[in-house]
Amino acid sequence: MEPVANPASATATAEATQSEHEAAGKSGDEPRSEKKQVQGRRKEKLRVFSGTANPGLAQQVCDAMGIPLGRTELTQFSDGEIYVQVLENVRGADVFVIQPTCDPVSHNLMQLLLILDALKRASARRITVVIPYFGYARQDRKDKPRVPISSKLVADLLTTAGANRALVVDLHAPQIQGFFNIPVDHLFASPVLVDHFRKQNLPNLTVISPDAGGVERARFFAKKMDAPMAIVDKRRTEKNVAEVMHVIGDVQGRTCLILDDIVDTAGTLVKTVQALLENGAVEVYACASHAVLSGPALERIGHSNLKELVVTNTIPLSEAGEKEPKIKVLSIAGLIASAIQSIHEETSISKLFT
Repeated sequence: MEPVANPASATATAEATQSEHEAAGKSGDEPRSEKKQVQGRRKEKLRVFSGTANPGLAQQVCDAMGIPLGRTELTQFSDGEIYVQVLENVRGADVFVIQPTCDPVSHNLMQLLLILDALKRASARRITVVIPYFGYARQDRKDKPRVPISSKLVADLLTTAGANRALVVDLHAPQIQGFFNIPVDHLFASPVLVDHFRKQNLPNLTVISPDAGGVERARFFAKKMDAPMAIVDKRRTEKNVAEVMHVIGDVQGRTCLILDDIVDTAGTLVKTVQALLENGAVEVYACASHAVLSGPALERIGHSNLKELVVTNTIPLSEAGEKEPKIKVLSIAGLIASAIQSIHEETSISKLFT
């Protein structure tokens, strides 16, 4: 005959077990074994993929996080049509896709959209699009009759393709965040740039905004550097052509640091350097988040009186750009890796916004 359990003892044991679980729930802690299992599942379910726009940055991000970069097949048909296949199981995974929409802009954007669609159809739990450089950001309003608001269209396309969240770096216009109907985390490259120039310890430093639109950015940077600020007034006569008018502020005998978000053809940059030197500046440095460097940019920088241009690796430099001695590249991989980790673990990333 099998032993009969004591009802009172069984009840007491059940009540004790229930009390332990309730106490764990009240304290906000899971049982240790279950917590380890959850952490293990979370780590296994984190995936990072990349397009072909900046695989170097994506690999640096994964190295900083201690995880492998996700495998994909990205090829083209003979007519230029893009083919995408995700080569890993992402069902139920928390997926991040790193892809700046830099040159070739339309190709990289289309490739990104197809990667997002592939992940969505593969049943990824959440897809976060990580865009170190957001192309089409300069077309953020109707400044002429019958023109598109391209940045809004791109935001809608990303959402339609499957993005549940966006992580961007130094948008050309911060209000572009409002174009998205999904959560947007907006990082700034300024902590990396500030750290670099603090180590340089430049004498008599003045931070320069190259236009009125960049005043807020320059003011923040100047405060971090404990330096005064000046503004260069410019008038843009046509696309990619800027005519510098005059300097607002004292730069006589000062070391000037021009702060911008994008260096494209470098026309504004070079003319700003010249205007500052004509107003008595001793040396002129420049820094920017995004080194687009299209057209005659490298030639202009090389022949200018600019001491050094410091940029981040949101956009990969061309072979000629890497050879230009006046250009120095800083990595923001650690910044992006910290943001991805925080988003995955559902913790605050506000400390990275400054």
